[in-house]
Amino acid sequence: MKIKSNLVVTMIIAGFTSMMVSCNKSEEAVQVSAPLFKVGQAVSTKTPLSGSIKGTLLSDSTYKVGGDVFINENDTLVIQPGAKIIFPGNAPYCFVVKGSLLSLGTEAKPIYFTVPTAVRTDVYGADPTTDPAYKGLWGGIYGETTFKNIIIKWTHLDFGGGKLATSPVSFMANGATSYVLSVSNPSGVLVLEDSWLYGCIDDPFRPFGCKFNVMRNTFEKGGFTGGESMNIKSGNVGIFAYNLIVGSATNGPKASNNGGKNPQTEVQMYNNTIVCSGYRRSSAGRGGSTNFEEGSKGNYYNNLMVNCKFGPRVVGATANYNGNALVVADTANIKGGYNYSYVDSVKIANEIYPTGFAQKPNPNDIPTPSSFLPTNYKPGQVYDGSAVVGKNNPLFVNFPLPQSNKRMGDVSFVGTYNFRLQATSPAIGKGFTGFVPLNVVPVSANFGATVITPPNKDIGAYPSDNTGNKH
Repeated sequence: MKIKSNLVVTMIIAGFTSMMVSCNKSEEAVQVSAPLFKVGQAVSTKTPLSGSIKGTLLSDSTYKVGGDVFINENDTLVIQPGAKIIFPGNAPYCFVVKGSLLSLGTEAKPIYFTVPTAVRTDVYGADPTTDPAYKGLWGGIYGETTFKNIIIKWTHLDFGGGKLATSPVSFMANGATSYVLSVSNPSGVLVLEDSWLYGCIDDPFRPFGCKFNVMRNTFEKGGFTGGESMNIKSGNVGIFAYNLIVGSATNGPKASNNGGKNPQTEVQMYNNTIVCSGYRRSSAGRGGSTNFEEGSKGNYYNNLMVNCKFGPRVVGATANYNGNALVVADTANIKGGYNYSYVDSVKIANEIYPTGFAQKPNPNDIPTPSSFLPTNYKPGQVYDGSAVVGKNNPLFVNFPLPQSNKRMGDVSFVGTYNFRLQATSPAIGKGFTGFVPLNVVPVSANFGATVITPPNKDIGAYPSDNTGNKH
C-alpha cells in the first residue's frame, strides 16, 4: 500500500510539474502589445477640430481641421500613431499649445499634419514659384508663453507656414508669415525627433524660447526666398543634431540671442548633413550651412556640407552683409571643427571659410585647411579655393557628385537619394566625440526625448553604427 501511495503522489507531482511547464511555455509564447498612451477622452472624428480641445486623437483615425485649435493651460492633447490631421488648404489654421501637445508617431505608423490635395513637385529643376511647398497651405504649431511640453515624434509636418490672418498667438502679429513650429517659453520643453518638415514660406522652425532637442529629422524645401531650417532667438538652449537638410533657402541651423530673454542662446550643432542650401536667398553673405550671430554661443562639430553656398559662419567684429554691420556672436564661447565640406565650384570653394567672418579653420576639418588656404591665413580673408574643387567626395550611397552639369540650387528634396555613407567614405572615423551633449530635456517615451544621441566618430547625420538619422 505504501508503494502504491508513493506512486500516486509521484504521478500527481509529475502531472502538476508538467502543467506548470506547459503554462510557462505558453506564457513565453504570448506577446502582449503595450497599450497606446492615452489621456482623457477620445476626440471624435465626426466634428472638425476647432476651438479648445483635450484628450486623445486615436490611432489610425483621420481628423479634419475647421479652425484654430487651442490646447488650454494644464490640458494635454495626445496624438496616437497613424493619426492624420487634415487641413483644408485654404486657411492658415494653427494649433496653439498653452499646455501640452504630444504627437507620438512611430516608425511603422507616423502621424501626418498635411493638406492631401497638395501634390509634391519633387522634380529636379521645377519652378519654385509654382511649388505648393512654398505656398503655406496651413499655419503652424505654436507653443504659447505658458506651454509646458511640445513633443513631436515620427510626424510629418507638410505644406505649413502660411500667412496668418488674425493671429491666434500672442507673439505673432496679424498678417505675419507663420512658422511651421514656433514657441515662446524659455521654461517649456520642446522635442522634435525622427520627423519630417516639408516646405514653408519662411523658417520651418523658429523658437523664441524653450529647452529643446531637435534630432534625427529631415528638412526639405525650407523657405521660399529666405528662411533657416532652425532660426533660434534668445531664451533657447539645446541640441540640433543628426538632421538632414536639403535645399534650405538660407542656412540649416542659425543661432541668435536677439530678443532680450534669458537664458542666453546656446546651441550645439553637430552631426548634421546639409545639402545644396543657401541658393534661394539672394543677399550677399547669406545662406548655406551653420551660423552663429548676435550674442549666441555653442559649438558646431562633425557637420557634413555638400555644395552649400557658404561654410559655417561665426559673426565677428568686422562681419557685414552688403555694408550693414552685424551684431557679434559670443565668439569667446563658440567652438567648432571636424566639419566636412565638399564643393563643385570655385565660387563656393572660396567660401568654405566665408569671407568677412570669424570662424577659425580647424586642422581636422575636411578638406585640410593647409591644402588650400594661404600661409598665415586670417579668418575672413579672401583666398583661392580652386585646389579643392571636386575633391574629398563623401561617397553617399546615392547622390550624384560631382554636380557639374546640374544647378546646385535645384536640389531641394530627398526623393530617391540616399545620403548614408558608403563603407569607404572618407567621412567615416573623422568625427569628434570629446564633448558632452546639452541634455536639457527629459528622456521619456511620452514627455521627452526617446534618446539623446551623443556625437559620433563619423561625420554627418548617418554614422556607420546606425545611431543617427533613421530616414
